[in-house]
Amino acid sequence: MKYFTKERQQLIVNAVKEAELGTSGEIRVHIDKTCRGDVLDRAVAIFRKLGMEHTQQRNGVLVYVAVKSHKVAIIGDEGVNAVVPKDFWNKIKDTLVSNFSQGLFVEGISAAVTSVGEILKQHFPHTDDDVNELPDDISFGDDAEDVAS
Repeated sequence: MKYFTKERQQLIVNAVKEAELGTSGEIRVHIDKTCRGDVLDRAVAIFRKLGMEHTQQRNGVLVYVAVKSHKVAIIGDEGVNAVVPKDFWNKIKDTLVSNFSQGLFVEGISAAVTSVGEILKQHFPHTDDDVNELPDDISFGDDAEDVAS
């Protein structure tokens, strides 16, 4: 099943762009079909592969989804983790899982991205000299070709 058609991918990209408008923070979404090991280990590996630890303020956040494995993770760089409430990532994860259980994949990811954007705006407001340090598009794992079109 194609969960992420081009149109549905664009809805997520639009959510990322909107969430980043008021912040210098960076949000990425990565989709895998499966995650065989620990989801946090995989998310950290993707975070590094995407170069997210190289933002100037260390304020990148990754929303990681393994569709067929039913695994999700939201991880932030050290700058973000230093300022968000302790259970913040788990609350976003719960929202994702709740939406996914209803088959609302794009809506769940978009809601997570919006929540991340709100906390980033509080702690990392947009500045006049801010540049978009990371792409806003979705990255897909090598095994994700049959969940996206």
